[in-house]
Formats: sequence, structure tokens, C-alpha cells
Amino acid sequence: MVRAVTLSRPEGVAGKPGAVYYPLTLITYATPEPGADEVLVQMSATALNHRDLFIRQHLYPSISFSTPLLADGCGVILPHPIRHKTEHVSRRVILNPGTGWLSDPNGPENQAYFLLGGTTFNPLGTLQEILAISASEVELAPEHLTDAEAAALPLAGLTAWRALRTKSGNAERGRNILITGIGGGVALMALLFAVAIRCNVFVTSSSEEKLARARELGAKAGVNYHNNEWEKKLQDLLPSSRPYLDAVIDGAGGDVVMRTYKLLKVGGVIVSYGMTVMPRVSFPMQAVMKNIEVRGSTMGSRKEFAEMVQFVREHKIRPVVERIVEGIDNLDGINDLFQDMQRGKQFGKLVIQIQPSNQNKL
Repeated sequence: MVRAVTLSRPEGVAGKPGAVYYPLTLITYATPEPGADEVLVQMSATALNHRDLFIRQHLYPSISFSTPLLADGCGVILPHPIRHKTEHVSRRVILNPGTGWLSDPNGPENQAYFLLGGTTFNPLGTLQEILAISASEVELAPEHLTDAEAAALPLAGLTAWRALRTKSGNAERGRNILITGIGGGVALMALLFAVAIRCNVFVTSSSEEKLARARELGAKAGVNYHNNEWEKKLQDLLPSSRPYLDAVIDGAGGDVVMRTYKLLKVGGVIVSYGMTVMPRVSFPMQAVMKNIEVRGSTMGSRKEFAEMVQFVREHKIRPVVERIVEGIDNLDGINDLFQDMQRGKQFGKLVIQIQPSNQNKL
């Protein structure tokens, strides 16, 4: 038997978006039987994303009360019960967090792209002990990463990679990149990627501590967005040899265009991978006259996932992990991670260690 964590709906509780917070429940079911083109993966660790909090709050479509939660995960391939030979058996792998998007740089080929975890769109989720998944949807985990770091990589890494490398058009050495809201998983991965490319990275946060930690990771400077006219302070921090931003990587929405269009070069780019502050942006005529572009970006293709993992491997990048709780049956600890995310105080990913570390299984 296999254990997994799903949501439960208390009797008589209406699922009003934003007014409900579904409890976690531990379930058991028969060990999955993999198809001929699938692999069995014993999950070692998995990680939270804001999407998982939205699912618990019914702020996400097609919520499931039977599908295991979470989209991020690292595990070890088990022997296939039918095939005599299983490629990469006993090797650590990470899972592509979404299915249905192969390689088109513009977006999913047939619009049938679905993330793992917690919805009726996809039957799989990573907060379970063993799962069966298509062999084409796993990548060998970079050898230098712990299980927790590997589990923290997929969704945030893929989203950041596409936003920076595919969409911004400015992932080049010496370019000035602003990353807003540093501390979240995607923003931190974008920072790590941009630093590895040798961009000049600037960040915003409401926390001086987070700004200091971002500088330790390679950011050139940062500003507190609670300060009035923080964009003017940022202007003073830009290098005299290149006194403008080339691109902005943003997950907040709201007034990001109003705040940054004066700092951006003519033809500068704002990549939006989310809108956690406000689900819309204002776009003034002044930004039109500067030919500023706002480009939406969400997740990424299977091809981009493979490229991202290889880049992490080559540059020995380590995702930032804020906290780890142990045990799939530790519902109190898992709930604490959700509370951390709700408070927004974390700097890095929140991870659940399901099995003892398997880092030696390379």
C-alpha cells in the first residue's frame, strides 16, 4: 500500500473561493502498476508552491479531493514489475511538473497543458510515496543537489528559466535585470540563473533581511518596495555605464509597469509570470511611446525543462531551501509549511522529506 496526502472537504462546507481552507488528509491506496512506457518512482522529497496554497483556498480551478497534492518532487526509480530491464533503476530523478507541452516556444502545442497535483486535470501529484509516470517526463537529478534541493527545483526553476531565458530576450552578460519580490521560489531561481549568466541583477522586497540575503547570492543591489518612490532609488543604483534596465522579471502585477517604465530602455521588456498583488497591470501611454513590451510567461515546455536542469548541473546551482519537515504522515508539520507560505516570510522553498536522503543514489 502507498500513502498520499490529499485535500478533504468537511461535510456542509461550501467551497467559496477565498473563504475556505481545505484540511489535509492522509490516504492509502494500492501501489500503482506502471504501464509499459512508465517508470515507478519512490518519492524522496517534495516542495510547496503558491499554487498549492491557492488550491487549499479554492482559488484554483477544478480542485480534486482525491488527487495527491503538489507538483514538485525528487525520487528514485524502482525496478519495473514487468520489464526485465529498467533504465536508470535506483537513480535519482526529478519530475517535470507539467504535461502536454513539448517544445513550442510560444506555448503548449494543443493547450492541453496540466500541472501535477491537486486538480482533476492531472491524476498525479508528488505528495505520495510511490507514483507511476511516463518515462519521458523525468530527468536525472543533478548530482550536486540534496534531495530537498532537487525537489525544490522543478516548478520554480522551469518558470524562472522560461521567463528569463526564453521570454526576456535579455539573458546576456552585462544586461541589467530587475527581479521583483525576492524571496519566493521563482524569483530566487531567476536570480541564480541571471547571476550565473553574469547579468547585473537588482531586486525588490519588503524585507531588508531578504535584500541582504539576495546580495549574498549575487544581486548587485536591492530596494525596499515599501519605500515611497523606490524606483527613484533604484535609478541611482544602476551603473553609470548602463543607466537603465534591460528587463524586469515580475510575479506581482499591479503597478509594476508604472513603477519601471521610466527605468527601462527603449524597447525594454517586462516579463510577467504571475500577479500575486493584483490580477491586472496599468499600461500608460508613456510606456507605449517607449515601445515597452509586457510578455506573459507561465511554466515551460519539456524542452525548456531539460535545458534548465542541464544548466543547473553545469553551473552547480543550488535552489534555496528555507525549511524542511520530515514525514508524509506529519500533517501538522506540513500545515506549518503552508502557514509559512501564507505569511510570506520565507526566503526559499518549503520542502517535505518523505524518505531518508538518497543523494548517494546518483
